[in-house]
Amino acid sequence: MMTPLLAGNWKMNCVRGEAIALAQAIADGSTDVVGREVLIAPSFTCLAAVSEVLADSNVLLAAQDLYWEDSGAFTGQISAAMIRDTGAGHVIIGHSERRALFGETEYTVAKKVQAAYAAGLTPILCVGETREQREAEKTMDVVERQLRGGLCEAAAECFDTLIVAYEPVWAIGTGLTATPEQAEHVHGHIRTVLATLADHGVEENIRILYGGSVKPDNIDSLMACPNVDGALVGGASLKAEDFLRIVHYQE
Repeated sequence: MMTPLLAGNWKMNCVRGEAIALAQAIADGSTDVVGREVLIAPSFTCLAAVSEVLADSNVLLAAQDLYWEDSGAFTGQISAAMIRDTGAGHVIIGHSERRALFGETEYTVAKKVQAAYAAGLTPILCVGETREQREAEKTMDVVERQLRGGLCEAAAECFDTLIVAYEPVWAIGTGLTATPEQAEHVHGHIRTVLATLADHGVEENIRILYGGSVKPDNIDSLMACPNVDGALVGGASLKAEDFLRIVHYQE
């Protein structure tokens, strides 16, 4: 049995004081968590402050993106070493909003995954299809392409810590959610693809999270799926009460 991971992606929300208060509430509400992991991903400007709040807690910290070079003339970019310096140990890579709004490609995702691993960060690789692609029955093709492209530069050892998040674009911020059956179907395919990329058997230990309008009222049914190993939560992670209900999902 893999340890489930409940991750909150705060996106571009919360200034420093708000982030500290929210992180403290989540840390305080997670003290009784056993057999599962909790993670939050604030904005870059709040990482160091939130890291201090989480220092004596069991809540993990992630960044929302990174650049693949160690240093240099890359105005506005954040390196893996800078993220490590804040105390974060994970990083989200290839989120659909990065792909759609900021031109993220399989090439840039692959560079970032390898840079994260090389720096000792755990990459959370995001994949998922748009509504048009799902209606055209291209979901599996899209997900497989994103997996193979995003992991084409990954060292074999990277698969030992890799986390994958399936986030159907049509379900992000829309109120729509993949049914447990839809999520399980895609997650199963993701694991099959991973089996062709990683050493034999390693794919069974890679956690695959579901992301896309995860809420307190659907987390229990999603987590009941055999191949759903956790959740990447957006809007609901900005309210401590909602996120803590997700963290305390019923098995």
